[in-house]
Amino acid sequence: MKSDMRVRGSERALRRDAAENRQRLLDAAATVFSERGLDVGVDEIARVAGVGIGTLYRRFPTKDALVSELVRQVYDDFLALADEALSAPDGEGLEQVLYGTGAILASNRGCLSRMWNDDETTILRDEYRRILFELLARAKQHGRIREDAADADLDLIFWSVRGVVATTRGVTDTGWRRAMAIMIAGLRPGADTLDESPMSAQHVAQIIDNLSAR
Repeated sequence: MKSDMRVRGSERALRRDAAENRQRLLDAAATVFSERGLDVGVDEIARVAGVGIGTLYRRFPTKDALVSELVRQVYDDFLALADEALSAPDGEGLEQVLYGTGAILASNRGCLSRMWNDDETTILRDEYRRILFELLARAKQHGRIREDAADADLDLIFWSVRGVVATTRGVTDTGWRRAMAIMIAGLRPGADTLDESPMSAQHVAQIIDNLSAR
């Protein structure tokens, strides 16, 4: 009995060590990719994580597998943020999730090029967008957002902020907040009439397909 307990305890310790090593690798990859881009070799990630290259390959057989897991974690964070925003009062959830999304993007600059072309996260991305559109409808109902704002406008905001985060890398971590504030101000009721029609669902789908093909 004592021997069995020692074996089970040892197995739990090994699983705990494996999980900790995996998270160290993901944290190191997020930091290194954000600072130096996706061209950095996995040996540098292993060095920063403080583990051997063999440990990295046991957790992530390829560099693509590592990047895909990082992207999945980002979308998990998006969904957690969006779910929490659903409980915000008076239609405030949309602004809450937009600023939160910008902060998550700014913390994961190295993954930006893979945000819309990772096959493993398509379901997560679609669910995040569904909640975002629901939050838009609630914000309209409470008079926080102009009635002619469209779902596709939120896609434009996401892509725009992603571009600002990427462009300002290494210079400022907060430039995206100014861009977000300007865009949200344009969504307020009482802002000037919009001369341009929103993108159609077909246009959005085509853009997403184009991004996925890169």
